[in-house]
Amino acid sequence: MSSLFKKDDWWAIWVGFIIIIMGIFKSLPGLPQIAKWTDLAKVFPAGIGTFQDVFLVFILLGVLTFVAITCMDKDYRKYWASYVIIFLTAFLAMFVGKYATLANWGLETVLWALFIGLIIGNLIKLPEWMKAGIQTEFFIKIGLVLLGAEILFSTVVKAGMIAMIQALIVVLAVWFFAYWVCRKFAMEKTFASVMATGVSICGVSAAIAASGAVKGKPKETSYVISMVLLVAMPMLVGMPLLAKAIGLDAAMAGAWMGGTIDTTAAVVAAGTLVDPKTGLTVASVVKMAQNILIGFAAFIMAIWATVSVKKESGGEKPSVMEIWYRFPKFILGFIVASLVMSFIVEPSLGSKGATDIINVTKGYREWFFVLGFVCVGLETRFKELIAVGKGKPALAFIIAQAFNIVFVLGVVYLLWSGVLFPRPV
Repeated sequence: MSSLFKKDDWWAIWVGFIIIIMGIFKSLPGLPQIAKWTDLAKVFPAGIGTFQDVFLVFILLGVLTFVAITCMDKDYRKYWASYVIIFLTAFLAMFVGKYATLANWGLETVLWALFIGLIIGNLIKLPEWMKAGIQTEFFIKIGLVLLGAEILFSTVVKAGMIAMIQALIVVLAVWFFAYWVCRKFAMEKTFASVMATGVSICGVSAAIAASGAVKGKPKETSYVISMVLLVAMPMLVGMPLLAKAIGLDAAMAGAWMGGTIDTTAAVVAAGTLVDPKTGLTVASVVKMAQNILIGFAAFIMAIWATVSVKKESGGEKPSVMEIWYRFPKFILGFIVASLVMSFIVEPSLGSKGATDIINVTKGYREWFFVLGFVCVGLETRFKELIAVGKGKPALAFIIAQAFNIVFVLGVVYLLWSGVLFPRPV
């Protein structure tokens, strides 16, 4: 029972649900509004009130995580000083990410959080006290619990049968191919599974969930995240051009973008470049369908990883209780959050009421993700990143992504062209 208040998996659930409950009762502080900007004078629509919102969010997230850090017997004495630096860096990343040109091209805030963290972490030797606030996995696990609240059953219905069929086919085929390629390059099972999930489902969020499920190494997870974000940028620009060159209509091109590009913002940007109406809608729906599978995939992978790991003594398979102890509990938080919002909150408050709550909790989820990605950057060294596997993991990722692009194009032709059944759009 002590693990309920000693492990970050459980605290991710407690913090996540405190925020969800506060959202339901409309008691969360308002999130600071940052507009897309080219003119610095117009960046904060609420003016000076923005900084009051920033301060309130800073206090709420700081207090919740400080209580958790203290209960987990971590270095709470040095936590606040480190947390201030990390929070301000996260706010800077959000500010940069709202620059109009960058935002329009789908370059997500988490990308800038990672880049800024990498620059600081590689140019400056971080003092020892900074380590107290670098709680990468904890921040991201809280974000994933909050992400579960955004996956409503009604969303699954809206995603459409064709989009869900495409998502299932693509995720299964691409995951197994990517895993096979990674293993051929002699990558460890956990590393291979995290990379395969990042390629096949939804990039960053899926890779983080998979890493937590299989107890992946932080360095390897950082590597996959970096590859996902770096490869998404040329795909965002190149795939709409390629779609037009091979004569895909807006719906087929959108389905192709949604099934291959690994970050949601980049999918939206690419879909808009193809067609601001049909292309964008189909791309978003297909990506939504793949996002829905994150929780299911992480759950299955957690069982697989737990059962497949033999005990050191005697080489026996773990018992049922041992499986429970090893199972990453934050995944249960993700699933329960989805069920609560789908079958309690939405029926009680209606679709609009549930959406209003999700719009607020989504903002807090983004804050935790940005905090987590700042931490990823701060604790990642370029030399170590480049040295991982002597370049083999990068080659494995590119091969898997190339297969993903070609395979999804074939699936899109069968499902969206009308060759098998009437076109859905």
